[in-house]
Amino acid sequence: MSLPRELTAGLIGEHISRTRLPAALELLCAEYGFELSFDLIDSANRVPFDFRATVDELREWGWTGVTVTHPFKISAASYAAQGMNSLVAHLGAANTLTFANGEVRGYNTDYTGFISAWQANMGDAKPGRVAIAGAGGVAVALAPAVLELGAEDVAVWDIVPAKALALQAKLQGKIRVVMAGDAVAATRQADGLINASALGMAEYPGMAFAKNALDGQSWAFDAVYTPPDTQFLRAAAAAGMKTISGFELFKHMALRSFAAYTGVMPDQAKMLPKLDELRP
Repeated sequence: MSLPRELTAGLIGEHISRTRLPAALELLCAEYGFELSFDLIDSANRVPFDFRATVDELREWGWTGVTVTHPFKISAASYAAQGMNSLVAHLGAANTLTFANGEVRGYNTDYTGFISAWQANMGDAKPGRVAIAGAGGVAVALAPAVLELGAEDVAVWDIVPAKALALQAKLQGKIRVVMAGDAVAATRQADGLINASALGMAEYPGMAFAKNALDGQSWAFDAVYTPPDTQFLRAAAAAGMKTISGFELFKHMALRSFAAYTGVMPDQAKMLPKLDELRP
């Protein structure tokens, strides 16, 4: 009997102790014959933190790759540079880096994972008019994803307006930038709402949308998945919306991150129910 292949990886991000990614990869590795070694690199505990120097070190250690989350996804794409996967190179953000054969490859499984999660939960439905709170690394994936899914209009705002403007420029004007003072109006005009900010995480309580503006929209998605039942999603459900949790995205993202690391695309129908067991 052959020995399991080795997958040596980790997660770089801020306040990541609650992540379910190690457990998801452990489950997938057990299913497909890999032996996993996985470490958390929490930048909140390493001040100052040098992203590029850290990734350089991981490559020297012979890691398979590393997953990247808030707030380093744009830095990860910059690190991968010409090594970004052609399907997502235009996004300017990466959440997975691999180091096979001395080459850095960058992937964005937030983008591909969201499209897959949308189709699994919403079928062929179109997003309609979408309002997105937050224009950081995850919005760089989600805004193009809803456009790909056929959104009629995408309005984005951020507490740092320059981020929203940069995203608009990256997407060649296909989204609208809304100032924070107009966020309530944009929310009320939308068919669907996306929280692409950190608000809702255990370390950042609260919600990015005004509760009194949640009225008449048809769906809501929260990129936060720890906890999966955020204040925003509870309020959206109470307002009668179909909700998609960040954990749904996480499951689809985990399958695609495993594929990027190993070259093995898991059987989605078989593995998604198994990943449900990891729901926080």
